[in-house]
Amino acid sequence: MIHPFLQSTLRELQVFLHSRRFWGTFAAIVLLFAVTGPYGTMESMAFGERLAYWLSLHALAWVIAILCAVVAERLLRRMLTSMFARMMAGSLAAALPIGFAIGLVDYVFTGETTTLDSGLHRALFALPLCALFCLLTYMAMSQKIAEAAAPEETSPAASILDRLKPENRGSLLRLSVQDHYTEVVTSRGRELVLLRFADALKETAATPGLRVHRSHWVADAHVESLKRDNGRLLILTRDGTKIPVSRSYAEDVRRRFA
Repeated sequence: MIHPFLQSTLRELQVFLHSRRFWGTFAAIVLLFAVTGPYGTMESMAFGERLAYWLSLHALAWVIAILCAVVAERLLRRMLTSMFARMMAGSLAAALPIGFAIGLVDYVFTGETTTLDSGLHRALFALPLCALFCLLTYMAMSQKIAEAAAPEETSPAASILDRLKPENRGSLLRLSVQDHYTEVVTSRGRELVLLRFADALKETAATPGLRVHRSHWVADAHVESLKRDNGRLLILTRDGTKIPVSRSYAEDVRRRFA
């Protein structure tokens, strides 16, 4: 049986492998570098050699950046709640191996050997490019990465409370979507869980409640009253929180809590 860490990491890597936009961007950048011949490659290499050089260099650099970003996204979850911060940390860390990988490509194509100083210099040059790579990747693919990272299936008998730290396991009060996480609020605290909202709802079966918005679920016992604010229907909970009610759920909410 594949370890859950490896299984989730492989799913995230497959997001890149199956993304036409991602590899279309890769091909466009390689072609741009081959045609323009930056960093002296126009003068020192013919077009075919330039294409092979930039294809090899970018392929190696992108693979390293992807691996580092995905592994960091998995390993740093307990330390950083932001997916972007985790991916950025991994991407920046990738600059060091990328610097020496560029040296390897240079050696194959030009015979130039890489020293420690030249490898570090190339790594410093790669640092802003790695940051840009992370930013563009996050903007284009963060939702798909988050979906791949979340568990594929949940057990109907499972309780979302089992996913929480022991000190936060109290009576389930409400769920809300927070970025790529589900925020679970209980009588003993709140916690972010990396789980699709639709799957989180399946794990509330033991607690009577109702989905009132595409991003909110509330337990029946936690509802204090209904109110209107500028024509919008709101649920006022027992701890004073105001939860918006979508039009598609308004009739069910009125029927249940009015």
